[in-house]
Amino acid sequence: MNPAQGWRFWLRCALAAFLGALAAFGLAPFGVWAATLIALVLLAPLFLSTETRGRAAWLGWAFATGYFAHGLSWIVEPFFVDAERHAWMAPFALIFMAGGLALFWALAFWIARRPKGGAVAQAAFLAVAVSLAEFARGYVLTGFPWAGLAQVWVSSPVAQLLSLFGPYGLGALTLLATLPLGAALTQRSGFALPIALTGAAACLALSYAAMRPAVTETGHVVRLIQPNAPQHQKWDPDYAPLFFARQIEFTAAQPRPDLIIWPETSVPAWLGSAQPYLNAVTDAAQGTPVFLGIQRGDGPRIYNSMIYLDEQGRQQGLYDKHHLAPFGEYVPFGEVMAKFGIYGMAATSGHGFSAGPGAALMNAGKLGKALPLICYEAVFTQDVLSAPGRADFLLQITNDAWFGTRSGPYQHLVQAQMRAIEQGLPMMRSANTGVSAMIDPLGRITKALPLGQAGFIDAKLPAPLAPTAYSKIGDVPVFVLLGALVALLWRNARRAHA
Repeated sequence: MNPAQGWRFWLRCALAAFLGALAAFGLAPFGVWAATLIALVLLAPLFLSTETRGRAAWLGWAFATGYFAHGLSWIVEPFFVDAERHAWMAPFALIFMAGGLALFWALAFWIARRPKGGAVAQAAFLAVAVSLAEFARGYVLTGFPWAGLAQVWVSSPVAQLLSLFGPYGLGALTLLATLPLGAALTQRSGFALPIALTGAAACLALSYAAMRPAVTETGHVVRLIQPNAPQHQKWDPDYAPLFFARQIEFTAAQPRPDLIIWPETSVPAWLGSAQPYLNAVTDAAQGTPVFLGIQRGDGPRIYNSMIYLDEQGRQQGLYDKHHLAPFGEYVPFGEVMAKFGIYGMAATSGHGFSAGPGAALMNAGKLGKALPLICYEAVFTQDVLSAPGRADFLLQITNDAWFGTRSGPYQHLVQAQMRAIEQGLPMMRSANTGVSAMIDPLGRITKALPLGQAGFIDAKLPAPLAPTAYSKIGDVPVFVLLGALVALLWRNARRAHA
């Protein structure tokens, strides 16, 4: 007997929202993955207690809204950088973001629920349906996969499965290991299959993690610069020269590294008029090549860019960010929205920034080839998979001052760690306010500079591992497998219903 069956529906939805908020404690900076597992196990009885598909959808929406509202609570912080202009949007941003993303889960709950049929089978169907909903969340309307379930595993050996299945596959395994188990506990029967699935997933994760190869070093040293420029002062004429001078000081420090990385938009001038600044960088670098973030214009278009200065200070590479943040770097129908006073927070006109042509590799001299990622491009595994070749390392420059000081910067860092594991490549990460870090191909942080601290670190560059299975095959096999499971479970459900 399901104890939740006799509860009022509003109480079940309230409990679902609470469990969703509890599940978000698995995300950084908390990292309590057990909270996520417990919440998912307890979600299954609530799902099975719903009498109709409509009620199942509402309950799924409540759980996911609680999860995203807690996990993405940092999203209000960018709106207070320029509070007079944007603060009024903050509550709407969180409400619409959490509630909007929760619609993907609501649809999955609606599809999976059949009032008649086996409880464990329905829970397994729900696990697969939610997994496909997470795929959609990562791709539809440019995608926003932030707070994916796989992120709760980064500090554990389970994270190594990312190199096999990627984030969506690991998220699916998490759901399949918890929801059917919760259904079995509710029915007090049919334990064999859920326990077998959970045990097999745990054994697979631990065994595979133990088999991962050791990481070696390249012998190169990389300097990661962190000026710690608060966003409300970053472009202030009274402060911008101080932050630039701080970066010059860090660049000139001895001993000399093999490569220097400055963060996103770290030069207080547009590329076309920045030569005096670039000359100062070259002089301070003393023959060391430098990657740095800068804005540039090309006619009416503006770009968020990264350039590479070689040993002589000559610009030898240019990359334009191609995966832009909606309502951050641009606003859909920007010129129309501008008439109502709505602009992207980082945009300087109604149109905002323009997107670059796509993922590209940049030559980094003796260190090999870099795959550049600007800011939240590191959130999208598809952006890394779309690279035209295999890099020797991943390079993220970012300005996490927008994300505040609570959970946002730490969750962003976790996703950089995930990309390193998925590709078997080291990740070097320079963040304006932190966390700047060197990450090895197993996703471990080998050296880091804390959030909110100005300075630099000289970190040894790990060598890449062999290409991972996931880097070769990507998301398609997992998507096809989930689709096949949906078809199989749907057929079995129809037979049981008949």
